[in-house]
Amino acid sequence: MSNLDRRPPARELGGLAGTAAGPVLDLLPGKEVLLGESTRVRRLLPTLGRRLVGAWAFVDHYGPDDITSSPGMQVPPHPHTGLQTVSWLLEGEVHHRDSLGSDARIHPGELALMTAGHGIAHSEQSPAVHPRYLHGAQLWVALPEAARDTAPAFAHHTALPGFTSDGLTATVLMGSLGGATSPGTAHTPLVGADLDVAAGADVELPLEPDFEHALLASSGTAEVEDAPLEVGAVLYLGTGRRSVRVRAGEATRLLLLGGEPFEERIVMWWNFVGRSGEEIADYAERWNAEDERFGTVVGYDGDRLEAPPLPPVPLKARGRER
Repeated sequence: MSNLDRRPPARELGGLAGTAAGPVLDLLPGKEVLLGESTRVRRLLPTLGRRLVGAWAFVDHYGPDDITSSPGMQVPPHPHTGLQTVSWLLEGEVHHRDSLGSDARIHPGELALMTAGHGIAHSEQSPAVHPRYLHGAQLWVALPEAARDTAPAFAHHTALPGFTSDGLTATVLMGSLGGATSPGTAHTPLVGADLDVAAGADVELPLEPDFEHALLASSGTAEVEDAPLEVGAVLYLGTGRRSVRVRAGEATRLLLLGGEPFEERIVMWWNFVGRSGEEIADYAERWNAEDERFGTVVGYDGDRLEAPPLPPVPLKARGRER
């Protein structure tokens, strides 16, 4: 999905200065953002106080929205560089097209993994005839230097591994958890998992102590260790945890994100990840000039998104925290 903000802030992310040296319980509020003319999302990462969790650099949570009388998701062709998009649906259906020629219908429980690498363009739409509700998350993973200029790719995995335990059903989107490993290709050590927690469940979730982790609430509420977690918030867990206790008084869906702290400094603006403001400006100029770097999305009926004007201030590295 695109960041449709027409005045996106420029951010320099990365480095270890803001990585917790041990376990913490930092509750970070999300921010409601209007995308386009009608779509509202909860921006959970980057958020006030936290810019990255491992290589996870961006999380938008949307819905559940009743789109019975609307066209639903309509994101025109737009570019990406230097990142992977991880699309995760809880309800609804999304039609993905990209400049590689990919044409896929994404359903709940399936992984749509697009590696932008050197450059790619894609569109996302609710089909003309679509389910009543649309609910999901769009996540970005920053690619490390060794992989950021790789050839673009798209993979659609319709079956994902997972495990069940004491009222928990876990589905592994990226990386490994509880002995289950995702088929999605990751370029840094990380984990992403959907946690479906039954009402009344009390679960001890295994974690990798060398990773930093965060939990995001997709629906319902939970108590994580001693901290409450509600929809629209991020609970940052820090590093050094071998497990975390999750208790749910009602049926709850959580997203677990984690990974080795990302050491490289990156610049993220609009839909690009680069290493300098000059690189980002070049990407935007090439996209608006319809440069062949990003290719063409065939089959989309409408105009593509233009890159917005760059911010008037120079980019300054501020590390992993605001």
